[in-house]
Amino acid sequence: QVQLVESGGGLVQPGGSLRLSCAASVISFSLYPMGWYRQAPGKERELVASITSGGRTSYADSVKGRFTISRDNAKNTVYLEMNSLKPDDTADYYCNLGQPGGSRYYPSDYWGQGTQVTVSS
Repeated sequence: QVQLVESGGGLVQPGGSLRLSCAASVISFSLYPMGWYRQAPGKERELVASITSGGRTSYADSVKGRFTISRDNAKNTVYLEMNSLKPDDTADYYCNLGQPGGSRYYPSDYWGQGTQVTVSS
């Protein structure tokens, strides 16, 4: 049974940083692309960043240059390093286990429970 567990959210001041983690209980984690999404109150869930099994990354325009996605296959974990945080980054953040194989990230139905990020002074 696949489980994804996010952690690392919290309250941070504008301009601050947070690092989110997503631990996956899945065999052969290295074969899976991974994605980070966020959903702000009253808004649709949006893709923030993704990383393929080969380590290729992609970012939403709104976070380029501020967020970095990475993975540690030995720990079955994907990270989202968030810097220069803005109030608009306030949302629940979710990780998604991508569909295995291929050279791009495509989402699957496997989601974590989410971790809340609040950027406020």
